[in-house]
Amino acid sequence: MHILTIGINHKTAPVEIRERFAFQEERMAEALQTLYQTKSILECIIVSTCNRMEIHAVVDQLHTGRHFIKGFLANWFGIEREQFEDYLYVHENDDAVRHLFRVVCGLDSMVLGETQILGQVRDAFLFAQEQGTTGTIFNMFFKQAITLAKRARTETRIGDNAVSVSYAAVELARKIFGSLKGKKVLLVGAGKMSELTATHLHADGVEQVTVVNRTYERARQLADKFSGEAYGIEHLTDVVQEADIIISSTGSKEYVIRRDQLEPVMKARRNRPLFVIDIAVPRDLDPSINELENVYLYDIDDLEGIVDANLQERAQEAQKIEFMIGEEIVAFQSWLKTLGVIPLITSLREKVLDVQGEAVRKIENKLPELTEQEKRIIRKYTKSMINQLLHDPIVAVKELANESDREEKLALFVRIFALEQLLLEKEEELQKQQEQIKESSPEHHQAATVIHPFEIPLRS
Repeated sequence: MHILTIGINHKTAPVEIRERFAFQEERMAEALQTLYQTKSILECIIVSTCNRMEIHAVVDQLHTGRHFIKGFLANWFGIEREQFEDYLYVHENDDAVRHLFRVVCGLDSMVLGETQILGQVRDAFLFAQEQGTTGTIFNMFFKQAITLAKRARTETRIGDNAVSVSYAAVELARKIFGSLKGKKVLLVGAGKMSELTATHLHADGVEQVTVVNRTYERARQLADKFSGEAYGIEHLTDVVQEADIIISSTGSKEYVIRRDQLEPVMKARRNRPLFVIDIAVPRDLDPSINELENVYLYDIDDLEGIVDANLQERAQEAQKIEFMIGEEIVAFQSWLKTLGVIPLITSLREKVLDVQGEAVRKIENKLPELTEQEKRIIRKYTKSMINQLLHDPIVAVKELANESDREEKLALFVRIFALEQLLLEKEEELQKQQEQIKESSPEHHQAATVIHPFEIPLRS
């Protein structure tokens, strides 16, 4: 078994390519089942967002897994392989594990440390579970990844600093006013940056939004999004007097607000603090208004400087998470290696319990006068004795699974306890079960990865 990830994201492909590989939500179940029925696929999950599409799979062989997953993408989207193969990234085994851990922690995102991807991966995993396309490996792997991402948020400051211009403006406003609840926002211009900043402010408690624009209709359209008021540009001086926060982004070649306009307004406001964000290029606001008392002016360069500083802080926190990821990879590898000896442990228990059961039957035949209570006592204590005898060998075989020469030592363990025939029968039974699962209707199966003794996934 091997873990394989094949995907496309904002780093490897432009949006016109990414949008061609977006899975439609209403067809996701069909896509998962089609992929799961594909040759070489033992387990699978599809993650599809605006910035990435990834197929995560447990496959029986890496080369056939790569081939058939690419074939699935070509058939599902109706695109020739030659047209998209160069945009794909492929991660195998350890690299695939590291990649998913980095993705859920926000280290592979367009905005370093963003949290939305965690929810998207979690939803994709839960949906695949419902569809029965996950099994032993992915149920453990994705739960561990989600737990790691939550721990990274708790134990580091990866999400503490604003790394977008619009949100940096909100952080500045919060520092100036403390609480933004009840503050009034004036948007000068109806551009996207103004709207995005106002959206963040609104989410932070701002309830009153006024929009001033040269074209009244555009002002009205934006104001409606915040249940606000709209005015033409000729009313600008009047509405400034009521504002606590001004966000300006117009296409004007001249200053929209000059110092000589704002100075009498500030006196009429009795110097109530005014937070002004100029995100226009060229600038909308006269830089000298920052000299007025209780006026706090920031332009696009100020905000980008804050973002750059915050990104550096996030990068430092990301290094802590990379260390955590390294530890989690080791833990996952250890679990996988131990998983490989489960059939061996099961076979040992079955063999010993068969011996115990046969011995109890002989005792009962030799002593027919035993009561049912006495028989239960004999069964209970002989089974307890067996469990105590098995404890140390089971602990030992789990430890052997993590040693460098584990295959030789495990093979010797099998010979000592004469488990060869039982393991062979168990492997044949599991293979038959897997074939039956693949052939059964998608609605009635549950994914079950065949775990072979001594097969250690993620070998270097």
